[in-house]
Amino acid sequence: MSNAPANPPASPAAAGWRARLPLYWLLIRGDRPVGTLLLLWPTWWALWLAAEGVPPLGVLAIFTAGVWLTRSAGCVINDYADRWLDPQVERTKGRPLATGAVSPREALAVFVLMMLVAFGLVLLTNTLTVLLSLAGAVLASTYPFLKRHTYLPQVYLGVAFGWGIPMAFAAVQGTVPPLAWLLFLGNLLWTTGYDTWYAMVDREDDIKAGSKSTAILFGDADLVALGVLFGGFAWAMWLVGTRAGLGIFYYVALGVAIVLVLRQFWIGRDRRREHCFEAFVSNQWVGLAIFAGIAGHYALG
Repeated sequence: MSNAPANPPASPAAAGWRARLPLYWLLIRGDRPVGTLLLLWPTWWALWLAAEGVPPLGVLAIFTAGVWLTRSAGCVINDYADRWLDPQVERTKGRPLATGAVSPREALAVFVLMMLVAFGLVLLTNTLTVLLSLAGAVLASTYPFLKRHTYLPQVYLGVAFGWGIPMAFAAVQGTVPPLAWLLFLGNLLWTTGYDTWYAMVDREDDIKAGSKSTAILFGDADLVALGVLFGGFAWAMWLVGTRAGLGIFYYVALGVAIVLVLRQFWIGRDRRREHCFEAFVSNQWVGLAIFAGIAGHYALG
């Protein structure tokens, strides 16, 4: 009879890998799903509009998993790009890269792995979607580096976060119609708006560190600028409804979304950090309301 233990201890390398998994989970913001939802809702808007109802389940699974992977990878490359900035910002100084708990080389390895898996999923679709995904990969990889050079990284984020919209139409219809670009415009305005709320949380720290954002650019006119952005978003989404032939269920849901946006201005009117962050987070419900309107129209219309 063997004297070997029934469950031999793991090798030091395996034990070390498992010990680091919680750090990688924090690195990809696994504990903060709001960002995933803000990327998921517009992708689902596009899938339902492109299919005029529930999209093919395979396409839905590919895009849902792809959203999680690309958002997670985006967080990693963002922290890699901001490793000079995050230790100087109250909200971000405890992130794994900022503290040195995860090395830059490890972060890049995680980023590449997640992007490769996401690209593997896209290969299961069609040629147009694959080609669009290449542009999306460039957008996701380059966005974090803009805040050193321009006051408009939030606009660029809107382009990156909305790129799943033309990809979704391409995957379902094999083309990208004007409706897709109108939806893309609406999402661009929305994303720029809610990410400006997010940037307002860090504005004072960013100014001291030499980083740039729309929150700094807008200055004392930030609430007015946000009004223009969210107003344009509401207008674009109204046009989406008319062009897609959506009914009353959608417009009621859009009204709910507008009320939720107005509530953000009430919450963040004093520009306090915690209130600006609360306004940002509440956008997950705006996205859900619009999705409910689109899905409800096709389910009940």
